[in-house]
Amino acid sequence: MNAFRDAHSRCLIDIVGALVTILVVASCSHPPPNRFQGYVEGEFVYVASSLPGQLQSLSVRRGQQVKTGDPLFALDETAERAARDQAKAELVLAEAEYARQEKLYRQGPAAAQDFDRARSTRDQDQQRLAQAEWNFSQKRQAAPQNGLVYDTLYREGEWVAAGKPVVVLLPPQNIKVRAFVPEARVGSIHYGDTVRVTVDGVTTPFVGKVGYISPHAEYTPPVIFSRESRNKLVFMIESVFEPEISVNLHPGQPVDVEFEAK
Repeated sequence: MNAFRDAHSRCLIDIVGALVTILVVASCSHPPPNRFQGYVEGEFVYVASSLPGQLQSLSVRRGQQVKTGDPLFALDETAERAARDQAKAELVLAEAEYARQEKLYRQGPAAAQDFDRARSTRDQDQQRLAQAEWNFSQKRQAAPQNGLVYDTLYREGEWVAAGKPVVVLLPPQNIKVRAFVPEARVGSIHYGDTVRVTVDGVTTPFVGKVGYISPHAEYTPPVIFSRESRNKLVFMIESVFEPEISVNLHPGQPVDVEFEAK
């Protein structure tokens, strides 16, 4: 009988030990209540020319870092150069005629309408030259800001339609992290709160701050907000970082987002 009681006691001890182990493992497997899954999102800058043309030169490649003002690409500008040169020549003649008519007008014999006509012609030619200069400048595009050349959409020699982007830039300040937070937790998160983002393979978290909290839920129940349906409501929260930090994040990358507890 004693042997039976000893065996029974050992069995109970083993069961209790197993339950404790399961509870410990289960508690370790659940993430902290203020940590959520998210992903890196990039807001791209699409650089295009307002005029069509054949892509004459592509000065950048994918993965390259560029600074503001660095040349990106150039389209064939033969027609625009000819139009600009012609507008310059016409303006020279118009200014000469205007100067002649102005001199005659001041001396008295010339009719006022001839002077007005010469002035109008000169003004129109100035506008034509300004338009021709603008058209010519549109055939060459430079980086509007610092960033990563995320993609190039055309090859040299291809025809590019007006307004079609040739280079896709990703400025570091346009890299954000999005996470979806349940309705029960979103009320404790505020603009400017500290955010820690963890990425696989990187030991040090990326520290940023809450930059946007969506005013609308991603899921809306059809009729009323019951307690069960409220559990399904999630709100998108965007986190922003300093450029020297966000440059190490990549769009589409899965991350863990932890908001500073309040």
